[in-house]
Amino acid sequence: MNILFIGGTGQISLPCVHEAIKQGHKVSVFNRGQTSGTLPDAVNVIIGDMDDDAAYGKLGALKFDVVCQFMAFTAAQVTKDIGVFAGNTDQYILISSTAAYSKSGDNYFVNETTPTINPGWPYSEGKIECEAELKASEGLKWTIIRPAHTVRTNLPAMLSEGDVVGHRLLAGKPILVAGDGLVVWTMTRSVDFAVPFVRIFGKAAAIGEDYHISSGRGYTWNAMYEACAKGLGVEANLVHVPADTLIKYEPEWAGRLFCDKIWNTLLDNSKIKALVGEFECCEDLDEVLADSIMNFKTRVKADGSQVGDMEALMDRIAKEQLALGEN
Repeated sequence: MNILFIGGTGQISLPCVHEAIKQGHKVSVFNRGQTSGTLPDAVNVIIGDMDDDAAYGKLGALKFDVVCQFMAFTAAQVTKDIGVFAGNTDQYILISSTAAYSKSGDNYFVNETTPTINPGWPYSEGKIECEAELKASEGLKWTIIRPAHTVRTNLPAMLSEGDVVGHRLLAGKPILVAGDGLVVWTMTRSVDFAVPFVRIFGKAAAIGEDYHISSGRGYTWNAMYEACAKGLGVEANLVHVPADTLIKYEPEWAGRLFCDKIWNTLLDNSKIKALVGEFECCEDLDEVLADSIMNFKTRVKADGSQVGDMEALMDRIAKEQLALGEN
């Protein structure tokens, strides 16, 4: 089939491009050409910007069999896609997120019947709005895919993205963990996600349906941070702080924590397996994080140690939390 990836070089999408080529598909990617990523030689690269209406509008006329949208975060972007691709593709796949699911202490085993109601975090709200816009559309044959937390380039983190955790580990600084660190969190390698994802291409039964894809395997945040430290050859100094306390120091952490990271989350993959068959995902935590650790080490070698904007605040929180135990 003739496949278009909007994105194609990101954390999740690059392994999917490689898998699509491996399975014999003809693949094009549309992006700004600014993100590093080793694309297979067979890929047709279309340089452009989603905000350039004229250039983006021309994609519909190319009549791709499947369009994979990895870069939509707002309903307006999905609205644009409906105008461009309705009637011009046999399957439009929107990459949403399991962050869209409602989270609570009584709702830790998630399947596709779990409500997609998760207000309070702009990221989850945006993905929910994208899904709603697509479901209300006419003329576009759609499938919604919700990745769970996937890893390839970045280390897992409760409070911040990027390399903050890795640099703090290397510097011997404390790592802030919300709560006791025993929340069970599902994590999946991007390369494992890619196999069932590509199998969705051209599936008539997938039209008008939503699925999540994950390993189905949970790990505690303590175990994940300790595995990161092990991979970097250091010890993890974990400081546990109540989530309610953390957001008093930094209110912007509220969405990330209370809409996502502090809840036990295990995902039932029965629906996707009924569509594409069984698939295997790595469950050994050291192996799951191996690529993330390797990529982080590569960045450290190239750029040296880094100090993030939140370093002073994180140090202060850790010091004040630890001081409570001295009384």
